[in-house]
Amino acid sequence: MKAKAVIMDEQAIGRALTRISHEIIEKNKGVLDIALVGIKSRGVPLARMLADKIQEIEGIVPEIGVLDITLYRDDLTEKSQSAVVEGSSIDFDVAQKVIILVDDVLYTGRTVRAALDAIIDIGRPKRIQLAVLIDRGHRELPIRADYVGKNVPTSKTEMIKVALAETDGRTSVDIVDL
Repeated sequence: MKAKAVIMDEQAIGRALTRISHEIIEKNKGVLDIALVGIKSRGVPLARMLADKIQEIEGIVPEIGVLDITLYRDDLTEKSQSAVVEGSSIDFDVAQKVIILVDDVLYTGRTVRAALDAIIDIGRPKRIQLAVLIDRGHRELPIRADYVGKNVPTSKTEMIKVALAETDGRTSVDIVDL
C-alpha cells in the first residue's frame, strides 16, 4: 500500500472531534442520558477522545463502552480462521440511554449493522446514533452517520488509514492506494 496523501493531521482530527462533541451535546440537549460505545478497534480511542472533549465542554463525563463485533460480522465464515474475540465491555444498562456508536471509518455500513445487532442483544436503548471520523461513501446498506468528522469521497481502489496515538503511535488520517 502506497500513501497518497495525509487528509487529516492531529490538529484537524482534534478540531473535528471538538465539533462532533458540540453537535452531540446540541442534538441531545445535554449529555445526561448519553453513552459512547466505541467499536473495536479504533472506535474505542475515538470514543475516549470524544468523552474528554464533552467533559471539557459540559463538565460531565459520559459513560463509555467497548463493543467487539467479531461474532456479529456477516463475513465471519471467511474470517473465522483469524477471528480473535476480545469481548465487549459495557458496564452500564443501555436501556433508556442514547447510545452513540463511535467508529473511525464508515464505508459499506456492514460494521455498523453488526454493531447495531450487538447493542440490541445487550438491551434496548432509547435511541442509537452514529459518530464517525471519516465517511468515505460506497454504502451497501441504508446506513448514515449522525455525526461526521470529514466526508472523503474515495474510489474502491483506495483505502482510508486512520492512525491514532493510542493504537499506532501517531495520529493522522491517510488515503492510500491498494
